Amino acid sequence: MDDVKPTPIVSTALRGRGLLADPGLNKGTAFTDEERTSLGLVGLLPDSVESIDEQLARTRNEFDRMHDDLERHIYLRALQDHNETLFYAFLRANLRDTMPIVYTPTVGMATQQFSRIYRRSQGLFLSYRNRDSMAEQLANVDHPVDVVVVTDGERILGLGDQGVGGIGIPNGKLALYSAFGGIDPTRTLPIVLDVGTNNEERLADPEYLGWRNERISGDEYDSFIDQFVTELGNRFPSVLLQWEDFASHNAARLVDAYRDRILSFNDDIEGTAAVALAAIWSAISGTDRQLADQQFCIVGAGSAGTGIADMLVEALRAEGVEEPLERLWLLDRHGLLHDGRDDLEPYQAPLAHPRSHIGDWPDGQLAIDEVIRRSGATVLIGVSGQPGLFPEPVITALLDNTDRPVVMPLSNPTSRIEATPADIIRWTDGGALVATGSPFEPVEHDGVVHHISQANNVYVFPGLGLGAVAVGATTVTPRMLMTAAKAVYAVEDGGVADGVLPPLESVPEVSIRIAQAVARQARDDGLTEPMTDGEIDAAIDERMWRPIYPTVTPG
Repeated sequence: MDDVKPTPIVSTALRGRGLLADPGLNKGTAFTDEERTSLGLVGLLPDSVESIDEQLARTRNEFDRMHDDLERHIYLRALQDHNETLFYAFLRANLRDTMPIVYTPTVGMATQQFSRIYRRSQGLFLSYRNRDSMAEQLANVDHPVDVVVVTDGERILGLGDQGVGGIGIPNGKLALYSAFGGIDPTRTLPIVLDVGTNNEERLADPEYLGWRNERISGDEYDSFIDQFVTELGNRFPSVLLQWEDFASHNAARLVDAYRDRILSFNDDIEGTAAVALAAIWSAISGTDRQLADQQFCIVGAGSAGTGIADMLVEALRAEGVEEPLERLWLLDRHGLLHDGRDDLEPYQAPLAHPRSHIGDWPDGQLAIDEVIRRSGATVLIGVSGQPGLFPEPVITALLDNTDRPVVMPLSNPTSRIEATPADIIRWTDGGALVATGSPFEPVEHDGVVHHISQANNVYVFPGLGLGAVAVGATTVTPRMLMTAAKAVYAVEDGGVADGVLPPLESVPEVSIRIAQAVARQARDDGLTEPMTDGEIDAAIDERMWRPIYPTVTPG
């Protein structure tokens, strides 16, 4: 679609070094001779005028010369600070190599090292200490905002409490929103709610840049969150708010509390659930069984696990299953969730089995492989954050129930995965259909190459956000999320040809398809102004930002 839209024209009052310092307008050596003359750039740049393709080639050479992934992460962040268009064009041109750098798994390392590698502010740091001036802090944002990603840094990936370093997660997510979802990067805002940290290593670190205080909780925390949502809505009434990496005890209740007050969703709960459902649908499309024929064992009953379970309940009901909970077996570190336990969290209780469902199952904690055998599980999902939790007996137990098990160890970063794809493929003699949370190389087994799909939320959230924002939706609903999941895997009849999900390189196209489907669903549910399909597609296309250089003129 890039070649059907005219080159944008932008007027600016900036001149010379001031223009070169603006990452949204800077083109570096791609400024034309005419632009250099009219904008006071002659002599401030080398003589050669380059195309963006020539700049991309040099950027690739520099990227390849970096010594490790953290160094590449720092390099790309510096490029983003210097030239946003080139940064996003580079991400799109090198998607498979750059996504693990700007997001998982390298972003986990970057959050841990945030205070040491800090160079320039990217985003808004709302500290509890400065809560009385929150409205003024939001007023300091001098540009319109369509999408905010916010975290409080308490549960970063599988790494726990990283305090203010958690800002790396919103930065990474918004980079993907712009690169693959067409959200204008000048209309995004990463935010960290700096409410302290209980990470003793961070508090003792003399370089730590956050508020040096134990993490607030209870009424203080809830009041601060309420203040944030109120002030954000006042400043940007039409914004989409994505909650990110909040601890399980806060994640579900916050998105439920504010869903109807501000357009919002929780990507760890709902985005993960949508991409997991898409992967399951796609995987089983290559078998002779339907979703309603499966039994699901989900290990990890935090926000991600319960979100996946809730989404599966909705999907099973849509396929006519009257008692979907009888097909879902959710485990936490204390074993199977059932209503005889007195330690369940409020968000877990609706997914707990009645004792009548589990009949003569013995009391006490059962091993995962025993739960698989007793339940007849055909799909195994790991969101536990516990590395190596799925050893060979767990995986081979699935083969008692099906010769084509779906195995999805989704914990990330890579160091937290429940089982590696190579082991899963070997233990099932090539029979398993595998999707992971972090990227893995293809696995060769018995002369067959198995491509491992990464069930990354990037398949869902950029398109979901684009569609919701483009049509001014008022709420993100479960039906919109299920529609997004269907749009992910519906690449061709019978699913995808290689792997479980479409190749990552197709994410930009998938995002447009998701945006269109989600926007139509929102319209059908009465969450937008009345619009025709043509008007929806035009609104999305008009909103789509592409990483191409504008013609810059004096203004």
